[in-house]
Amino acid sequence: MKPNIELLLNKILKNEPNGAALVYSGINRLYFSGFSSSEGVIFISKKGAYLLVDFRYFESAKIEVKDLEVVLFNNLRENLKELVEGTGINKIFLEGNNISFSKAMYFKELFNDLNIESIMDGTLDEFINEMRMIKTPEEIKKIKESQRLTDEAFDYIIKKIRVGMSEKDIALDIEYFIRKNGAQKVAFDFIVLSGKKTSMPHGVPGDNKIQCGDFLTMDIGSVVDGYHSDMTRTVAVKSVDEEKENIYNVVLSAQHAAIEAVKPGIKCKNVDKAARDIIYNKGFKGCFGHSTGHSLGLEIHERPSFSINDNTILSENMVMTIEPGIYIEDKFGVRIEDMVVVNKNGYENITKSPKELIII
Repeated sequence: MKPNIELLLNKILKNEPNGAALVYSGINRLYFSGFSSSEGVIFISKKGAYLLVDFRYFESAKIEVKDLEVVLFNNLRENLKELVEGTGINKIFLEGNNISFSKAMYFKELFNDLNIESIMDGTLDEFINEMRMIKTPEEIKKIKESQRLTDEAFDYIIKKIRVGMSEKDIALDIEYFIRKNGAQKVAFDFIVLSGKKTSMPHGVPGDNKIQCGDFLTMDIGSVVDGYHSDMTRTVAVKSVDEEKENIYNVVLSAQHAAIEAVKPGIKCKNVDKAARDIIYNKGFKGCFGHSTGHSLGLEIHERPSFSINDNTILSENMVMTIEPGIYIEDKFGVRIEDMVVVNKNGYENITKSPKELIII
């Protein structure tokens, strides 16, 4: 049985011999089964673990899914009734965070009709979130491969950028490279911004042509076997003035400080503080309005985050981004982002692209 299924059984059903868990949301079904589908249900009890899918996915699921019994459903209500009737199951834990209210009510009504207590108090959601925060060696391997491809994409594009190219063209070229070289897809809509637009942390690439003296910010990532990478680099085009260079170096110092703060047992908010203190002490309070980083995996943003109020304790095998920035409205901005894996000695930085200021 897949380790994360065993862990769920040991956590949530340890004291519930007649309990079960029902996982409906697509992202958590993917987590437990390794199989992606637009519809389906995972049903886990001490008597068995099942993936229920409809005809569209049945053949593929039988081939790909190894750790759950694949069941074809024609009528989900009737198939679930068949799974629980006669088993002695009297309590079922349901997701609440990642499914619609109407679907949650559908399941609650179904199990209430069967005289089974349905629990949607956040218990299942919290257990799954805790599990997904700690990556398995297999997950880390996939994230590293995703980041390797992203590093290659940066190395590729940095040699091709020329004055007069548009933000859109650069973004499309990076995406083409990533897809052509083995990615399942890109991790998100790329942020490729030049000139004054670099002051917008999540601006949208447009037809703007890059010009001499611009900063160019590229926030890019790929997806390999379902797992995301995320990296940002800011480069200078042809030349850089003293103000831009100074702010770049402040951001770089803040990023180095945050990375060095990473180790097991440290609160996430303290990593954020390591970066934020440097930026604020240099006179840029109000110019860094987002968190210092976030976890990622099957989703581009996962828990925990390096934010002011996140008291989560770092543990081995968490994977986090570290991405402080300074944004001067209507002038320019700088962001530098790496990914690190927390290990027993502190961290492993799995982002290999250079981050000393590059002038292209």
